[in-house]
Amino acid sequence: MSQIKVYALSETIELHRDNLSKAIHQALVKELKYPEEKKFQRFISLEPKNFIYPADRSTSYVIIEISMFDGRTKETKKALIKTLFKNISNLCGIDLNDIEITIFETSQENWGIRGESADELQLNYKINI
Repeated sequence: MSQIKVYALSETIELHRDNLSKAIHQALVKELKYPEEKKFQRFISLEPKNFIYPADRSTSYVIIEISMFDGRTKETKKALIKTLFKNISNLCGIDLNDIEITIFETSQENWGIRGESADELQLNYKINI
């Protein structure tokens, strides 16, 4: 399970939403072995006054936060980040300097899904990869 939040200027999200969504989902399917139908994404559009970032970033600057169950190896997480950078750059044309990614991992018992604690759910994908 993962929940994705994408923060960017409103104009950037409007321009790239579909390709960002595709780039992110393709990376999750490839590197985390997610089922194709598992897609949980939120795009948070910000006005310039509410999105303050360093001068060496452009208006295409995006922040991607991934909340997911813990259990993936360090190598798997690094591969995910690398694939995200590649996919976003290729599909959206966003410069690597304008992409930041953070992974937040939490134990399954800290997630509530479909009326249950996630550690009690039967998943159709592996976490320990």
